[in-house]
Amino acid sequence: MATGIAGSVAAGGLRALASGKRPDMAQLLLTPTNTLRLTDGLSHLRGAALKLGQMLSMDTGLVLPDELTAILGRMRDDARHMPPKQLQSVLNTEWGTGWYGRFARFDVRPFAAASIGQVHRAVMRDGRDLAIKVQYPGVRASIDSDVDNVAALMRMPGLLPRGMDIRPLLTEAKRQLHAEADYLAEAQHLARFGALLKGSDIFALPELHADLCTPQVIAMGFMDSVPLDSLVDAPQVERDRVATALIGLVLRELFQFGAMQTDPNLANYRYDPKTGRVVLLDFGAVQPIAPGLADDFRALARVALNGGDVQTREAMLRIGYFGPTTAPHHQDLIQAMFTTAMAPLRQDGPFDFGSSDLLERLRDMGLAIGNDRELAHVPPAATLFLHRKIGGMYLMAAKLRARIALRPMVEAYCGKTAAPT
Repeated sequence: MATGIAGSVAAGGLRALASGKRPDMAQLLLTPTNTLRLTDGLSHLRGAALKLGQMLSMDTGLVLPDELTAILGRMRDDARHMPPKQLQSVLNTEWGTGWYGRFARFDVRPFAAASIGQVHRAVMRDGRDLAIKVQYPGVRASIDSDVDNVAALMRMPGLLPRGMDIRPLLTEAKRQLHAEADYLAEAQHLARFGALLKGSDIFALPELHADLCTPQVIAMGFMDSVPLDSLVDAPQVERDRVATALIGLVLRELFQFGAMQTDPNLANYRYDPKTGRVVLLDFGAVQPIAPGLADDFRALARVALNGGDVQTREAMLRIGYFGPTTAPHHQDLIQAMFTTAMAPLRQDGPFDFGSSDLLERLRDMGLAIGNDRELAHVPPAATLFLHRKIGGMYLMAAKLRARIALRPMVEAYCGKTAAPT
């Protein structure tokens, strides 16, 4: 794949020189031919490389070129499942040979495939109806090298601003991926969130079956449900109720739970038509929220609700949206984008996610910032992953065309403040 791309870039550069033009590395790299070659090649990857593509293709707060976003998005959507013999080998290692005798039925073909594992339907001889997630072999061992290889793609000249240091983000990505590859840790997160949300009339979580869990296998009760986006034609009141609950859950994670499931992929949220509850799945990407970070976001929300440019900039600096050495005009650009994003929180009445053009305006502002090749600051990884979750919830609410009064929800956790003078 690399050889083909290098040849294409070289040929394109020679053609540009022959026509008297100075070659542009970014344009040479991201031609339609090279983009197709990359997407076809990367779509066959599993494991950490695919997971990193999924992580970066959602909105982390980094504004990437459209072509690179398309490549990473293709990685997000094209997970491939392992063949039956490989599955049997993994389960023989985890459960021992003869494991099939414990089941009345085990569907060898997965009903869901993700970046680092695939999910199978099974029924135990004692009648338990299960969903069993099995990790692809070799995932843990390849995490560091896979991340480094995808990072090499991102470091191609012209793709990122000069001087942008993505090493801290990649280090955090490796740490998170190692954590996600530990299915026993995911089982603990599932149990914890199950306890936190026990008795909820809006959320449902699968029951953990710890006797079948290993570092590479996690077993939970199978839950009948439908995709969350099946609600797009539901009555407005139901769409509003579901979107309000999910946004409220983000606030509880940030300000109450001290832990957040940071993967906003809509596949992790489903809907039970019989009970009207939202089914929460996949707790591999749970991240702790440091009390100091929660306090900083609480302070930022207080000033953002009522304006106050000086106080807002000070709060943004503490969180790391920009650094002390970031040029003032770059700080102005970032703060203007933040102020625009906070508009739905500042209005007293419901915000109509379905009719708003806010996403398009934020995208345009983000591209303008991203095209400034002198702005190289990268916010802390914890902030970026938190924003990934917040951005995912906004996309969810927009998809459901929800109408939600956000200000009272935020004030419930951050308190009311008088408008700054």
